Formats: sequence, structure tokens, C-alpha cells
Amino acid sequence: MADEPASATHAPAPGRPRGPMVDLDPSGQVTSREPDRTVRQFLNYAFFKLNPAFRRLSLDERGAAAQEVISLVREWEARDEIILRTYSLVGLRADCDFMIWRISNDPANVQAMQAALNATTLAGYLEQPYSFTSLQKRSQYVNRIEGAGHGVEILPGQGKYLFIYPFVKTRAWYNLSPHARQGMMDEHINAASQFKGVRINTSYSYGIDDQEFVVSFDSDYPQEFVDLVGRLRYTEASLYTLRDTPMFTCAKADIETIMSQIA
Repeated sequence: MADEPASATHAPAPGRPRGPMVDLDPSGQVTSREPDRTVRQFLNYAFFKLNPAFRRLSLDERGAAAQEVISLVREWEARDEIILRTYSLVGLRADCDFMIWRISNDPANVQAMQAALNATTLAGYLEQPYSFTSLQKRSQYVNRIEGAGHGVEILPGQGKYLFIYPFVKTRAWYNLSPHARQGMMDEHINAASQFKGVRINTSYSYGIDDQEFVVSFDSDYPQEFVDLVGRLRYTEASLYTLRDTPMFTCAKADIETIMSQIA
């Protein structure tokens, strides 16, 4: 259920000042602000599964269909208006074979690329079990430590692996005071600080997809990521996690490698 407007008859919850378009910083100060209409990056994580019926086609048919997708992806990778990264999940997850990470300031570019993919022969044998959409924005918790520009844009696909999951906080989290939330996030950030081989990308899905955040981690070291996630389970903020599954381990691979693995 969507949050009720400020004019609702219910009394406001403690620690949550209400008013028109407010900016609540970690100190608890409330100031009026204009809507933020600056350009931001849209992120789309699109997961695909190949129907086994495709593998019963002749070798020539499979090769032609694979080459069509390779040419399409290469064409879109060369465009300035969108960033593409491709990953294989073959052997790592049963319900997905590969993932395309698409980043653009205009979601119409993501739609156009998907429409082009839908027109290929291979698309007739592809299912899409998951697709997550989100927006990049500054973190109210991290900026205090890393500066006002942190998190405005991301540099995707730096590591050999990308670990991805949708994320939802409990409603109780939003009822906490700004001081309480910032204190828990300070502990959370500090607990993660020693894991230098893992780069986090947090993006926001409020109102545009089912989850609240999409979290992805670039790394060359799966073992370091496992240790990081295990350590974060002991932080107080983790008590306010409602959902953080499904989780995906994606191995960075070019589209030629992916097609050879599945087709």
C-alpha cells in the first residue's frame, strides 16, 4: 500500500516530521526543497534463460541466430547513449543463462535495445525470468563520508564478477529517527570498509519497480564478497532487511562467449 499523504488524519509517527517537499538530513533538520529533476542514470538488469528447444535446431540455424545477437549487441555497445555490459550465469544459476546490464540517462534507449533484441530469431527461444529497473542517486548516508558527488554516476563492470540482488527495507526502518538510521549505517559502512576488493553500486527503485533498491557489487574476488556479506549480517541495520533475494552471481563475459556457452 502506498504511503498516505501528509494531509491524512493519522497523527505523524515519532521522529518523522511531515510537510511539503522536505529535505531531512541526518541531524534531523527539515528544510524545504524543490523537486530534483536533474538527469540521472537509469539502470536495468535484464536476465535471460534459453529454452532447451533451441538446442535441437541444426548447427547452422543456431550459429546464424547466435551471430545475429552478437552483431546486435556489438552495435549497441558502440552507441554513446547507452552503456552495455554482458555477463554469463551458465552453471552458476539454474533459472538464468545470461544477463545484460543496461545504463542510460533515458529509459527509452533501454526499451529500444530490448525491442531490437525481441526481433531476433533467438528471442523466440528466450525467457526473461527477472528484470530489475532502478535509478542512480546520491546516498544520504555515504555522502557525509565520501563527498557530495559520490554515487551520481557509476563505472560498471570493473570486476570479473557482478553480484546482484533486489533489496527491500522493513517499514520500521523508515519510522526510526534520522540519528538512529545514520548511526546504524555508519556501523554498516565501517564494517564493510576493510573489503577493498569489492565495489558497491546501490541504485533506487522507489515507485518504478517492486523492490526499493538494486544492489550490485563489482569484484574479482568471490571469497571476499562472501566474507563481506557474512560480516554485514551482524550489523544492526541488517535487522531491518525485509527481502534481499534472489541473489545472482554473474561472471563477466563478452557476448561471443555467452553465445558459445548457450547456443
